[in-house]
Amino acid sequence: MEMMEREAIGPLEARRFDTQELRDNFLVSDLFAPGEIRLKYFHLDRTVIGAAMPGNTPIELKSAKPVGADPFLSRREMGVFNIGGPGIVSMDGTDFELAASDCLYVPMGISDVRFASVEPGNIAKFYMVSVPAHHAHEPALITIDDANRLDLGTQSDANIRVLRQYIHPDICNSCQLVMGMTFIEDGSVWNTMPCHTHGRRSEFYLYFDMRPETRVFHFMGEPDQTRHLVIGNEQAIVSPGWSIHCGAGTGRYSFIWSMAGDNQDFTDMDMVAMEDLR
Repeated sequence: MEMMEREAIGPLEARRFDTQELRDNFLVSDLFAPGEIRLKYFHLDRTVIGAAMPGNTPIELKSAKPVGADPFLSRREMGVFNIGGPGIVSMDGTDFELAASDCLYVPMGISDVRFASVEPGNIAKFYMVSVPAHHAHEPALITIDDANRLDLGTQSDANIRVLRQYIHPDICNSCQLVMGMTFIEDGSVWNTMPCHTHGRRSEFYLYFDMRPETRVFHFMGEPDQTRHLVIGNEQAIVSPGWSIHCGAGTGRYSFIWSMAGDNQDFTDMDMVAMEDLR
């Protein structure tokens, strides 16, 4: 298991970045590796994102120096999505089976977390997000049918999408983590448009469910200083509170979003008028 660190980047720094510097600081392109757990520690809200792809044997989540505590979840909570074949997440010896699009809330205080695939030829792909916590809530397995469903957008604006809230105050208790999944309807391209910022919470996107040749043009930056990143399948993006976050795809795609910060109010956002974008 490896854990890489990234420092928080401010808006004045980002204005001066070229394409490669933007990718180095805001894009994560190497999360998924067969038989491994790979983690990235962001000093932005002390967020850790990562992925686990267990093969024939289970793999164990371990701590690392950036976390500063052992076990990993001694002062953290975590959300885990499965976007691959059927899998099992074991928490202190209790197994939870996750099909594709299922989510597991893992509370603070769990000592032992292991990931396994059910079918050797159909490997599970677990995407995880962890943030600091202050209270041990109950574990929760949340299926796509359990999640809140929000139908958003219009065909004329090319942004019809289905947003599902999984780790959310209406679904399960958590300290600060909020997670969900958004599906872009066929024939639409835009996500999170009109766009917004939320200075009280950072956000991370994992883009997935894309053909190898499909790309998403993800827009970021201050509303009057926008930049873009070209994103491939199963790549993640970090979005600081000062940055917009929206995108348009060349084909079908979905994304998992997560937020952490001062509150769990999903509607706490500052909308950006189209005429104010530059």
